[in-house]
Amino acid sequence: MAGDPGAAIGVPAETPVDDDVLARRHEVLAEVQEHYYAAPPRIERGWREHLIDVNGRVYLDMVNNVASVGHAHPRVVEAGSRQMHLLNTNSRFHYRAITDYADRIAATLPEGFDTVFFVNSGSEATDLAIRLAMAATGRPDIVAMREAYHGWTYASDAVSTSIADNPHALSTRPDWVHTVDAANSYRGKHRGADAEKYAPEAVAVIDELAASGRPPAGMIAETYFGNAGGVALPEGYLGAVYAAIRRHGGLAIADEVQVGYGRLGEWFWGFQQQGAVPDIVAVAKSIGGGHPLGAVVTRREIADRYRTGGYFFSSTGGSPVSSVIGMAVLDVIEQEGLQENARVVGAHLKRRLEELGKKHDLIGTVHGSGLYLGVEFVRDRETLEPATTETAAICDRLLELGVIMQPTGDHQNVLKIKPPLVVTRASVDVFVDALDRVLTTGY
Repeated sequence: MAGDPGAAIGVPAETPVDDDVLARRHEVLAEVQEHYYAAPPRIERGWREHLIDVNGRVYLDMVNNVASVGHAHPRVVEAGSRQMHLLNTNSRFHYRAITDYADRIAATLPEGFDTVFFVNSGSEATDLAIRLAMAATGRPDIVAMREAYHGWTYASDAVSTSIADNPHALSTRPDWVHTVDAANSYRGKHRGADAEKYAPEAVAVIDELAASGRPPAGMIAETYFGNAGGVALPEGYLGAVYAAIRRHGGLAIADEVQVGYGRLGEWFWGFQQQGAVPDIVAVAKSIGGGHPLGAVVTRREIADRYRTGGYFFSSTGGSPVSSVIGMAVLDVIEQEGLQENARVVGAHLKRRLEELGKKHDLIGTVHGSGLYLGVEFVRDRETLEPATTETAAICDRLLELGVIMQPTGDHQNVLKIKPPLVVTRASVDVFVDALDRVLTTGY
């Protein structure tokens, strides 16, 4: 900890006061609404890629893709503050910001994506995307990839199969959800070059459903395996499964909640890495820069079919404040070159992490692209036995060294590295040096 700076500036020293906020949180919030760390620092300030606790200690935030353009970005703060002074209301009212923002988002996508729905979260976005596919096709069945997390609403939870989030995920799916193998080329059923087998096997599942009289309404998948720690899908995977789902009259749903919006560096959207184009895109997190904002983008003929299931509105999805904040986030990403920053700084970070892998046997591999990376810890590089306990201890030790990091994946043995897009080369070096220190000196 840096200590009390009071003496240096002539202010009487103060002893930090322990408070009961954490205890009261445990009393008034549901136990299942968890927080990071068993003994978390109380964070009340943030700036760029840094968080500051009530004792004045500064932490490097290497996990917060929600704060996509950095904590407290002045342009985002100013946009929201100015609009709050003017108007914030139900999105059913007529105002300009929602139209301008819809145009801006649609312009980032391939031709044909001309219709936008606004919601408040990633869970709502994936839920709506699923409902759109069902309404557009008149069918109830959905295909989903195992080991994925799509949200906590009824429909988004139904297609979520990560046992880290729900130990009973696979055994409690409703009968309208049909799963295919997680296309993980590192620790899945097919590894390395054999990962090319995942696509035809998924296509076979889709074909069998259609042959049985239950052609699916759609398939939902993360376009870049975010929940597993930034694992790229096998080359050609999405192209093959998208073609299969469309052959039977279904729709391809891209979950871009975690990996979209320039985070991958080389690509603005994850599906671009695969050279495939979906029918429906669901996105959130990054687009609000910390403000609750999500969107579903599709084609007009698909959107119009939602009327068969009733009407749609989200009271504050795309509200005036949400819309101007969303536009400010896009402005910052574009004008400050944050996608390029993700590419350059992310490449440097990945190189340094791969160098650590040569030094520390616990590192099985480094996944990902841009500023969505994952360091997978294994006890044995042949058996790939997951180092779950070690990963938790490493995260706790990193916190002591001033770095915020958390595990992910079904085995909770992967560091999920997804810092704000403004993170600097100097900051990622701090992270790698701290990780090296932990792996060298013990955890």
